[in-house]
This record gives sequence, C-alpha cells and structure tokens, in this order.
Amino acid sequence: MTERTVTIGSSSGLHARPATAFVRAAAEQTVPVTISRENRTVEARSLLSVLALGAGYGDSVTLAAEGEGAEEALDTLAALLTRDHDAEPTG
Repeated sequence: MTERTVTIGSSSGLHARPATAFVRAAAEQTVPVTISRENRTVEARSLLSVLALGAGYGDSVTLAAEGEGAEEALDTLAALLTRDHDAEPTG
C-alpha cells in the first residue's frame, strides 16, 4: 500500500469545485484510491463521500492506493489537493 499525506491548499477547503476536479482525476486512475481524514476513509471516486470529509484549508488528508501505478496516481491527486483552486480563474 502506497500512502501520501498532503495539506489542502484551496482557501475554501475541499468544497465543490476542487472536490469535483479531484474526484474526476481519481476516476481516471488505473488503481482505486482512498482519501482519509480524522480516521474516516472514503473512496476518492465518490464526490459525496469526499465532500462529507469536510476537509478545510490547511487540513491534512491521507491518500492511499495499491497496485501498479499507485505512485503516479498519488502524485497526480496530491498535486490537485495542494493547489489553491480558489485563486484560479473559472471558465
């Protein structure tokens, strides 16, 4: 099992826009990925589950994946979580 702990970078936390981007990217991975916060672990491909974690700006979450491609999957997803999506233009 490969794990990576990252800090949420969006100033509004892991709300709808960054959570949607994260879930879409998780769905594109070749391995299943989970995301955990405060002893609660959910599938990274489930938008409602990811939102229910209630991860805010500066909170730490742990990503986990197993299998061929796990490192690459976590690299991709960790990069999304650490970006401040709220500072980026929409459209």
